[in-house]
Amino acid sequence: MVRSDARENRARILAAARQAFAENGDTSMNQIAQRAGVGPGTLYRNYPSREALILDIYRDEVDLLIGSVSDLLATLTPPEALRRWTTELVDAMRKKHALGAALSPDAHKSITEQTYGPVIAAITELLDAGKRDGSIRADAEPGDFLQLTGALWRAAPDRAQPMLALILDGLAVHPLR
Repeated sequence: MVRSDARENRARILAAARQAFAENGDTSMNQIAQRAGVGPGTLYRNYPSREALILDIYRDEVDLLIGSVSDLLATLTPPEALRRWTTELVDAMRKKHALGAALSPDAHKSITEQTYGPVIAAITELLDAGKRDGSIRADAEPGDFLQLTGALWRAAPDRAQPMLALILDGLAVHPLR
């Protein structure tokens, strides 16, 4: 069992690192330790490398994103929940790739493999809700949706929402014309 002070230190390190990397992707580990109010030894005990820290930040963001599906579906229509969720996914993908220089190819592959299944499950839940209420086509596939939206993080920020609208329009159930 992890002690409460160790959990608090880890949470402070993650919060400080998330903020520091958002401001400057080249932030040093020592700067992160200072921001978190912990010593370098505490930082390196929790995160032996910069890569381990970045991977944990990304894993944490994906976990939060996946955990948000039920709340979104409780308050929004399935298409609107899918739009909001996908916008957050694209933001997380941009952050991951902005820090990509700090990750080895093996780390990129590992985090993609670790998060693929849970992300597909979240997309499935969103699409299934729309299929049940008739707002999303019955033939919509989670893997296809993820592949299409994968291009959004590479798009210019002002183009991501119009492109997402095109993807979502393609999911809508339309009467035959």
